[in-house]
Amino acid sequence: MSDTLVPPRRGGGQYRVPVTSTTAGVSALSDHRRGQLAVGLAALCWSTAGFLQRELDVDLATQLAGRALFAGLALLAFTTATYRGATLRVFISMGRAGLAVAACVAVASGSFIIALNHTTVARVLLIQALAPMIAALIGWAALGDRISRRSVLAMVLALAGVGVMIGDPRGGQLTGDAFAFVMTVGFALGIVLMRHRRDISMMPATCLSQGLILAVALPFASLGTVPSDDWPMLVAIGVVQMGVALALFSIGARLIPAPEAALLTLLEVVLGPLWVWLAISERPSDATLVGGAILIGAVVIQVIGERAEVAAPAAV
Repeated sequence: MSDTLVPPRRGGGQYRVPVTSTTAGVSALSDHRRGQLAVGLAALCWSTAGFLQRELDVDLATQLAGRALFAGLALLAFTTATYRGATLRVFISMGRAGLAVAACVAVASGSFIIALNHTTVARVLLIQALAPMIAALIGWAALGDRISRRSVLAMVLALAGVGVMIGDPRGGQLTGDAFAFVMTVGFALGIVLMRHRRDISMMPATCLSQGLILAVALPFASLGTVPSDDWPMLVAIGVVQMGVALALFSIGARLIPAPEAALLTLLEVVLGPLWVWLAISERPSDATLVGGAILIGAVVIQVIGERAEVAAPAAV
């Protein structure tokens, strides 16, 4: 999502990928706007999960392993294409920060699936909506990041919008709620780390995160029993819903403040029911539509109001 790519080369310097006509429009945007666009597109990809996963007829471990397998392969392909001959070097150069991001993404992804199986979707979404606030607090406490009044307003509105969408969140279980909170904290911490170490490409870290998930889920999975008509959907979930989304997010999260990145990902909550409505005519409730409008309003307040920051150059 950058007009120039600056991966390392063997001589120790950097090189630029020329801007083509296909990237000229994006190149005219500021780094801040490119970050917003990348994270927004990542949320768009993530929002397809509900519709795509409805079509699967496999157990949880198999779904998790299959998704991680194809997401990891896609991210490895993206990294290889971006760094042309320096793939191993860029994996090594991500260092401890990259390993920490990989662990955060893996924990967040795994905890999300576990939470959905032990508490209500409503409670998971409500706890997930705390991510922007948690990211803001981590950034403020650990890095001294400033939290603007506009961001605070947008975060409160977003939380209210999610609350309206889900209605009564009662009926959860402590185990599920705990994993939902672990998921939210892991995701928020990962965003803060990506932003803090924006001098390092975190695309390899997201690839490694899928390898970690695969290593944990594979012993319990039954990939050999997946029906033939489920494979295309499993590939789509892995490549698009996770692989492309994580690649975009690893780029965008380093160009905008952590709370803003977390806030933009909440578009997933609005767009998910929309795809189901369009695809199978399952109309969302009035509360979902009203809450979604409030959440979109919060995102608009954040996106159109923030000035682009002067940030250190970031590699893709």
